[in-house]
Amino acid sequence: MSETTGAAVVIVGGGATGLSAAWWLAREGVDVLVIDKGIVGWEASGRNGGGCTHPFSPLFLEEQRLWPMMDELLGYPTEFRGKRIRLAMDPAQMQRYGHARQHAVRQGFRSDRLDARQVAELVPLAGDEIAGGYLHHFGGHANPQRTVQAYAWAMQDHGGRVLQHTTVQGFTTAGGKVTAVQTDRGTIGCDVLVIAAGPQINHLAASLGVRVPMVAARAEMIVTEPLALMPIGGVDGNGLYGRQTLRGNLAYGGGPHEWLEIDDNTVPHRSSTPLMRNIAARLGALFPRAAHARVIRSWAGIVENTPDGRPVIERMGAPDNLVIATLSSIGFGLSPATGHAVRDLVIDGACGFADLSSLGLSRFDRLEPNWIDLQGWRAQAAS
Repeated sequence: MSETTGAAVVIVGGGATGLSAAWWLAREGVDVLVIDKGIVGWEASGRNGGGCTHPFSPLFLEEQRLWPMMDELLGYPTEFRGKRIRLAMDPAQMQRYGHARQHAVRQGFRSDRLDARQVAELVPLAGDEIAGGYLHHFGGHANPQRTVQAYAWAMQDHGGRVLQHTTVQGFTTAGGKVTAVQTDRGTIGCDVLVIAAGPQINHLAASLGVRVPMVAARAEMIVTEPLALMPIGGVDGNGLYGRQTLRGNLAYGGGPHEWLEIDDNTVPHRSSTPLMRNIAARLGALFPRAAHARVIRSWAGIVENTPDGRPVIERMGAPDNLVIATLSSIGFGLSPATGHAVRDLVIDGACGFADLSSLGLSRFDRLEPNWIDLQGWRAQAAS
């Protein structure tokens, strides 16, 4: 991988959001370069449950339109599988989960309420204590690792470039614009800058005078040995998200998060035995007929969380060639649509297929100074 002196569009962050945006731009002939401090997909983009079902997002319609086509569009496999089931452990959860169903139905999508008998047929690993669930005839799941690699390869097929193991140290500005990115491998010029660097976004944006409130957290995933394949591999419930892989492994996560102080480019990826036990116990309660399965591996990824848990996708007014894209822990599933939105913001100055006004930074203008403490998201000091 050779050094470069610049690109029309430089994207900082080689996760699903940054790579999707780069692919959308490169396929239109835009000179685009992705910079990542490590290797692409090493953070949460390659370490998540793979869900592609976000009915409350303004990007939902585009998310659902694109996912079934992504293998063909990219030219590489994502292992996307349609439909999603959400199980409820009690009547209160049934009522709460019904809100997502109602929101999707209002947008023209089908979702069926499941009774205990239907749950037993569709989710044979579930137990008799499940109160019911919902079968969404939309959404689905994909393989995060394969998808991130597919974005990178497809982007490069269209002439885009990736510069890995490259740490951003600052920016050069002139005339109200970002003109260059300063890295440990030299200065890289740009006409437009996109910051899609996950939990590092806040300190990178702050150096340009843009405040992006967020807190980083370490999210855990566990993987079991292979089990018999269920009719539908994407099943959520008991506070867990994840999927059954094509080999039959259960890959699940869902907190509780370990809140972190991220003020540099060193991010821990170690797994945590207490969190593994917590997730495994809840997975056993959700799928008691899989409780005997051994956990064969686990991993941790770092996710960013905005105060309201929703993304920030905005082209800034100052600097006026800066685009911010932070997805607040739901970046993988929305990535096909997010990349399209960033493409529009870069080329056209506004998103042409969705109203992104609710995802702007101005919604945090009156944020309480102690919002982190109010949320209970403060990192705990080591004992």
